[in-house]
Amino acid sequence: MTKCIGILTSGGDCAGLNATIRAVALRAHHGYGWKTVGISHGTHGLLHRPVAAEPLDPSRLDAVLARQGGTFLGTTNRGNPFAFPMPDGSLKDRSPEMVEGLRELHLDGLIGVGGDGSLEILRRLLSGTNLPFIGIPKTIDNDVHQTERAVGYSTAVAIATEALDRLQPTGASHERVMVLEVMGRDAGHIAIAAGIAGGADIVLIPEVDWHLDHVVRRIDALRRTGRSSALVVVAEAALDSHQGERSGDASIGEWLAHRLMEMTGAEARATVLGHVQRGAQPTAEDRLLAAAFGVRAVDLLAAGKGDRMVGWWNRSVIDVPLEKVVGRSRTVDPDGALIRTARALGICLGDKG
Repeated sequence: MTKCIGILTSGGDCAGLNATIRAVALRAHHGYGWKTVGISHGTHGLLHRPVAAEPLDPSRLDAVLARQGGTFLGTTNRGNPFAFPMPDGSLKDRSPEMVEGLRELHLDGLIGVGGDGSLEILRRLLSGTNLPFIGIPKTIDNDVHQTERAVGYSTAVAIATEALDRLQPTGASHERVMVLEVMGRDAGHIAIAAGIAGGADIVLIPEVDWHLDHVVRRIDALRRTGRSSALVVVAEAALDSHQGERSGDASIGEWLAHRLMEMTGAEARATVLGHVQRGAQPTAEDRLLAAAFGVRAVDLLAAGKGDRMVGWWNRSVIDVPLEKVVGRSRTVDPDGALIRTARALGICLGDKG
């Protein structure tokens, strides 16, 4: 009997998701003669009756799909199955309905593409079933534990670096401090990588304790060398000891630009990159990672394994138990190679003048 596996994407979108879906379906078809079903809009598709799902025809999954951003299956980062918001404002455990939806699909295995929160929810959802589950890490924040890279990160860094490349000449032309705020809910991976690649003068991340006074001193020092502009990169979660002064809806980037104008007298402008980092044609690295992860995930199901996540470590595709992944986060190592590189290049991290 031909086996059938399912795949869904969950959490925020990012570049490389379509390449991942394609790799799973092609490996299942060409490697094992299996069918693949794509579940729409993450776990929300499991609430529909019939379930919102479609067979993935390999003949339709050409290379054009791998070049496209987003996910053609759709995704969701709302609606915890165990505390699902209802129209009346109450919360309901709808996980049994989702599990029943999986049963209606008659799957022999499920692959979920998501970040740490999504993988934790999916693992819990499937814990009472006998359905083998394999997780594929994707997040622009690159903070999934037990993997050096997640799908979507490379593209996000490339976009942030391009933004710095475009902001630098504008800052130099108008003698301004250009502040670029990048995503990084809990970690500063995008900020430190783009800051180094884009030639930033100052990079502020949550993993390094920083203070506004040190940032001001660095800008003053640049002025004394004849520089009339500066590039500052700040991760959205990089709040310093002045965070209590922030009010309203101002982002950290906007707040920082305002405070730098007050304290240095220089013109400062903030650019909040936001969701621009999520949507783009995936880089070659993200497409390669997506392909390698998708193939390994299917191979794990073929080997009868489950409750594992594929990952990238030491230039190799690995797989690890999901129990070692969920509930944890991989942040920037304050003593790691990127931090040492930034300091060696003279980049200020805000912890000293």
